[in-house]
Amino acid sequence: YEMPEDCSYAIEGENEMIQSTMSDLILMIALDIAFIYLIMVAQFQSLLSPFIVLFTIPLAFTGGLLALWITGKELSVIAMLGFLMLAGVVVNNGIVFVDYANGLRLEGMERVEALVQTGRDRIRPILMTAMTTIFGLATMALGLGAGGDMLQPLAIVTIGGLTYATLLTLLVVPVLYDIFRKKPL
Repeated sequence: YEMPEDCSYAIEGENEMIQSTMSDLILMIALDIAFIYLIMVAQFQSLLSPFIVLFTIPLAFTGGLLALWITGKELSVIAMLGFLMLAGVVVNNGIVFVDYANGLRLEGMERVEALVQTGRDRIRPILMTAMTTIFGLATMALGLGAGGDMLQPLAIVTIGGLTYATLLTLLVVPVLYDIFRKKPL
């Protein structure tokens, strides 16, 4: 449709509010990731270990987007809140893994041996933490009850992202740790 020269259009109302909210949420996610990184820098007293853990966030976001696609849901404001929540939840698995591996290396264990031992010792707590969150959100993901369909995308994003990131964290984090942490601690 070509508009006449003396006419114009503007996006207003609800659509304008949704676009504004989405851009605000993207900014909040970026700030969330920055704050997570700074807190981990203080925790690990290193710039490299938090960088390794931050690789779990793109894995989680990929899983969340896949879950939305599989279930046929749209990327909405509520789904974006799920991504915001997911950024904080998913780094826990990486922190547990990297912190334990660092501790083993400080005790004198070799890098590869420490990674294998960390995988053996920490797989159970990592899986239990992820599964309790996933099962806790399962009823919300089904959208049962009055208004349940409104929060359904949040739960779908969180469950999909956490599942995908947990499985890949157990593979990707040790590989990245091995690549970036060649020097003794």
